Amino acid sequence: MKRYQPEEILIERGEENAPVVLRARARLPETPVRIVEPGWERELSPRNEADSFAAGKRRLLFTRQRSTFLEHCPAGTAGLVCCNYLVVSLISNCPMDCSYCFLQEYLANNPLLKVFTNVEDLTSEVAKAVDRQPWRQFRIGTGELSDSLALDPLLGFSGDLVPFFATRKNVLLELKTKSDCIEDLLKYDPQERVVVSWSLTPPAIVESEEHGTASFAERLRAAQRVQAAGYKVGFHFDPLIEYPQWEEGYRDAIAQAFSAVDPRRVAWVSLGSLRMTPALRATARRRFPQTRLLSGEQILCDDGKWRTFQALRVKMYRTISAWLKEAAPQTPQYMCMETASVWEKVFGHAPACDKDVARMLTQPHVATL
Repeated sequence: MKRYQPEEILIERGEENAPVVLRARARLPETPVRIVEPGWERELSPRNEADSFAAGKRRLLFTRQRSTFLEHCPAGTAGLVCCNYLVVSLISNCPMDCSYCFLQEYLANNPLLKVFTNVEDLTSEVAKAVDRQPWRQFRIGTGELSDSLALDPLLGFSGDLVPFFATRKNVLLELKTKSDCIEDLLKYDPQERVVVSWSLTPPAIVESEEHGTASFAERLRAAQRVQAAGYKVGFHFDPLIEYPQWEEGYRDAIAQAFSAVDPRRVAWVSLGSLRMTPALRATARRRFPQTRLLSGEQILCDDGKWRTFQALRVKMYRTISAWLKEAAPQTPQYMCMETASVWEKVFGHAPACDKDVARMLTQPHVATL
């Protein structure tokens, strides 16, 4: 996988000596640097480029996060089964460019690749939240607004996060990625508190839709290495893409994934349908006219997102879930952003409450729903 190289580094005045800034500058000594005033980021975003979203990614801005870090996952939409996942974001936007990525709509007006410098505020906020409830098991992920590891060779955030979370016994940190940037992770002992997970689609989809990401084979080699270093791993078959050879593609992908790693050290597997707002569909069609994502059977659902027609996605869920159970019978499975009725069709019954899903995922290797 090609490592990210920004065209310009922008540093908010006052953050010049933040540890992450010093690390990045040491690793990119030839990249031009400019000091900018706080609050100027919208003025710095490209306006007149043919593809302003892609252009914004080429400029790396270091700034402070002035709001809270710890938030509930936005996937917890009313009417959908929720897994009580929490997210923290040290980066906003992603160096990769998947054709289905929601960021191309969500960050369309401010597409700079932003890095938040005040890591100590994040760890302090998390410590207060989890230490107040020592009886509760938390799952916290960093992969909501960016890939968790794609910028790690440049930023080194794993050195801030893994040792911190390794000391907290009631929290699991998930680092979710489509990269193979795991070198820094190998330096640390996760103490069973860090799960490194990979989003997986068949190689044909990786090549056609997941631009700038690690190949399918590179992801599995990286998963092997982190598992050997003491980390648990996870897999996310999300979004599931319906295409003419989807059954063969996903069957082979599952077989390869669970041959590459020890299934007993896989913390969880998620399934999720392709889902796109009308605005995101329009953006994807404009930016990626060759995409195959918009040619399948899709309908507009109650939450305002287009999804694969329910009968077809239930078939996909059931088929793929059965292959997963054969490959890793003790690994918990769950679905992201699906209704209780779909859970019932796929797994036989739905969770009684959100806490049921969270409990299953924080106590790995119990029976799946």
